[in-house]
Amino acid sequence: MRHAAVVLLLRGIQLLDRWRLRRLARRHPGLSFDPLSSSNLAVARYALAPGARLHIGPGVVTERIHGALHFDVAEDAHVEIGSGTWLRTDVEPVYIIAFPGARLRVGPDGFLNGCHLSAKREVTLGRRVYVGFGSRIVDGDQHDLDNGNPERVEPVTVGDHVWIAADVTVTRGVSIGDHSVVGTRSLVTKDLPPRTLAYGIPARARRELGDRSETR
Repeated sequence: MRHAAVVLLLRGIQLLDRWRLRRLARRHPGLSFDPLSSSNLAVARYALAPGARLHIGPGVVTERIHGALHFDVAEDAHVEIGSGTWLRTDVEPVYIIAFPGARLRVGPDGFLNGCHLSAKREVTLGRRVYVGFGSRIVDGDQHDLDNGNPERVEPVTVGDHVWIAADVTVTRGVSIGDHSVVGTRSLVTKDLPPRTLAYGIPARARRELGDRSETR
């Protein structure tokens, strides 16, 4: 009987969360949740400006930790979270931020573990990209240096089957090739070719890697 009561309680929480997601989608016309995404998304924090679009694909999951997952999507910005992505928040919060008119796309089967993605123009992550806790991917300098040196913004692209370890910073204009790995506490300021192990400040290629499509 006790087990049955717990099951009923959990089902009730899930139904309530589904209702919350439907209410959120009605309140924000640009917000959409695939029916197969996790009901835990109901406890995330959503800040969506007029004209903002946020789409959560099928199989997207997260922990049920109130406010640990943050979506900040500004005017006319577009954010897409691909199918099967795990937005893991039990170690550190996940922040996904798109400034006015920006585009931010996370490809399918991704793993964002307590990290920070920020797009002022465009940030694109390919299929099965893993980003470790404390890591940041940004496409702008964030602030003007001085009156004669305004902020610079350039798109960032991360290819398929890439692993970005913990406490890594990927800066504006960088492209990371498919099947690459970036080591912990690296600073990525220049493009990395496919199948590369890179680390350091600044990060540089250390050796060639093979196919990572079956790794965990």
